[in-house]
Amino acid sequence: MGSYCVIGEDVSIGENVVIGNGVIIHNDSVIGDNVIIQDNAVIGKFPVKAKNSVKNLMKGEDLYLEPSIIGDSCIIGTSAIVYRGSTLDRDCYLADQTAVREKVSIGERTIIGRGVLVENDCIIGKMCKIEADAYITAHSQIGDYAFIAPGVVTTNDNFVGRTKDRVKHMKGVTVKTGGRVGANATILPGKIIEEDALVAAGSVVTKNANKGIIVKGNPAKFYRKVPEEQLLKNNLE
Repeated sequence: MGSYCVIGEDVSIGENVVIGNGVIIHNDSVIGDNVIIQDNAVIGKFPVKAKNSVKNLMKGEDLYLEPSIIGDSCIIGTSAIVYRGSTLDRDCYLADQTAVREKVSIGERTIIGRGVLVENDCIIGKMCKIEADAYITAHSQIGDYAFIAPGVVTTNDNFVGRTKDRVKHMKGVTVKTGGRVGANATILPGKIIEEDALVAAGSVVTKNANKGIIVKGNPAKFYRKVPEEQLLKNNLE
């Protein structure tokens, strides 16, 4: 354990854990075996809402959050933040300055790149790669073996911040198993990237992308089928 760490009450820390300088682990958090937590990371942070936050408009919000759980052999980068109520399965990697908001589940061996923000209430599968500076909007689902390139933006509000009724219609994006999204693409609220579909770099997805096809452009349209050698079934170890 490095210098100037703060470990809260009832924190569980497994064997062979390395904790860097200035790390804060909040109450009740669970840290598995062989975990590395680098300098100034924060585990188990409670969310703090602004007075005009959209979450204040949402009814039935659960105020109770389960403790954060960091699975065995995870690596948490410098200045990364994992909010309370989120779970990382074994062998996950969170790069420097990432933020994982409350009530997020991340599957085993998934990589979250530098500066990525995963908003609240998201499910991310196993063996995914979400690369630097991507934004995963709240209430999204990312399937196993998905690939999200740098600078991808996902959205969940078709009303673009206007009218209180928008909260009734907010819906994140879905990227199904093996789906891929190229650099700087934008996916509009509620849209689905089906299994093995590929969104070309810089595209704006306004309609669902069908299974095994490539879409590109603004708005994104059918381009061609994903080549057989690129299909997930032909690339599993």
